[in-house]
Amino acid sequence: MWIADQWTDYRLLDTGDGERLEQWGDYVLVRPDPQILWPGQRHDPRWKNPSARYHRSKSGGGSWEIRSLPEVWSVSYRDLRFQLKPFSFKHTGLFPEQAVNWDWTSSLIRDALKKDPGRGIRVLNLFAYTGGATLAALKAGASVTHVDASKGMVEWAKENAEISGLKEKPVRWLIDDCKKFVERELRRGNRYDAIIMDPPSYGRGPKGEIWKIEDALHPLVRLCADLLSDDPLFFLINSYTTGFAPAVLSYLLELEVRSRFGGHVSASEIGLPVRETDSILPCGSSGRWEA
Repeated sequence: MWIADQWTDYRLLDTGDGERLEQWGDYVLVRPDPQILWPGQRHDPRWKNPSARYHRSKSGGGSWEIRSLPEVWSVSYRDLRFQLKPFSFKHTGLFPEQAVNWDWTSSLIRDALKKDPGRGIRVLNLFAYTGGATLAALKAGASVTHVDASKGMVEWAKENAEISGLKEKPVRWLIDDCKKFVERELRRGNRYDAIIMDPPSYGRGPKGEIWKIEDALHPLVRLCADLLSDDPLFFLINSYTTGFAPAVLSYLLELEVRSRFGGHVSASEIGLPVRETDSILPCGSSGRWEA
């Protein structure tokens, strides 16, 4: 398992009874997690008095119970900074487990630029959300095309870039359907040295386009392989879809990327360390190809 264990502003304090107890900077949140099937001891007193708790509704969705949480606050990871908000569907605008992938992509970009300082590295980030991977790539020295169907998420990502001191870095912020954007880039003859994608299980594009991961992921990976440059660097796929084992992502990358470019494919669950129990909470899967 690839573990995001380099945080200082985030801690997964404890888990149990379908919930997480988390420290996000100065604030403690309790949020539901369907993978937490085990009972909790709840020795930490902050279980009883968190800054905010998300209550899941029996009819779907849920709502935040706010006690001492501001509308917006921020946390840092290394030299990146992110704005957080108590957002719909229990989210805060950041998936802290993805830090393990930010470190991986940043390292590959920096190593490539050390070997060839004059090389430009173009990164395409699809389903890019609030920009964690975008910021990491920009900080490492790449130029990034950031694509998401949600205007609100793209604006949030811009804010994160600004507070991270990356506002003037070479980035394109695009509100678009990811598949249609990739198809247009192919027709234009544009190419990228690295691709990151974090597709949802189900979603809609800005014009109502329907995305179902079981139907759409493989065709998109195939299209994106055609977008890679003659000297590509990496290809990263993230998945939070239940039932998509790391081996599925590995096979897609073997089939569509390694078969054409060589290199190496690996895949694993990603996870967060739990302070109270010295265990690891699984938080999805990632597949990686690197040259």
